[in-house]
Amino acid sequence: MPQDALPHGPLSPRCAHLCIDMQNLFAGQTEWHTPWMTRVLPLVERLVAAHPDRTVFTRFVPAGRPGEGRGTWRRYWERWSSMTLAALPPEAVELIPSLARFAPPAAVVDKRVYSPWVDSGLHELLQARGTDTLVVSGAETDVCVLAAVLGAVDRGYRVVVATDAICSSSDHTHDALLSLYHERYGQQVEAATAEEILRAWR
Repeated sequence: MPQDALPHGPLSPRCAHLCIDMQNLFAGQTEWHTPWMTRVLPLVERLVAAHPDRTVFTRFVPAGRPGEGRGTWRRYWERWSSMTLAALPPEAVELIPSLARFAPPAAVVDKRVYSPWVDSGLHELLQARGTDTLVVSGAETDVCVLAAVLGAVDRGYRVVVATDAICSSSDHTHDALLSLYHERYGQQVEAATAEEILRAWR
């Protein structure tokens, strides 16, 4: 492992894996299809399989129908009416099957906004488990993963982003976020490959 891959040292038993929104909603042929998801899925699976009991999956749950939501979210769901629960098949919200098989023992937390820290009970769940470090994987790098990372930083967690186990539908902003983590959040966000993370988390 390169000397600076995890500058704050190995990952302790108090580490958890926060896997963001690896759902049929984004893997399937919807308006939110994320092409990279199938490419990063094997690496996400490796991270989950190594510590399924220390994994928490989040699921983004759309509004029931257009017109729901508060403030700008109402306009958002009017724009994305095809992605509301009324328009989607029931299985769209479910985790990708190859990941769903790990839950349980993995936990699943649902959220209605980008951040998994809002009205979800995630922080309380992690604190009850004694978690102080989070490995973050999933989708999308520049939307829900970003919200998860910044919320974790604000709550004082050590954050390790699995650089090859996150994905976006935009190459440009994905790359920009990886640069941002290195250049602006170096004290609080570490970036390492799935292999480097697995070697450091025994």
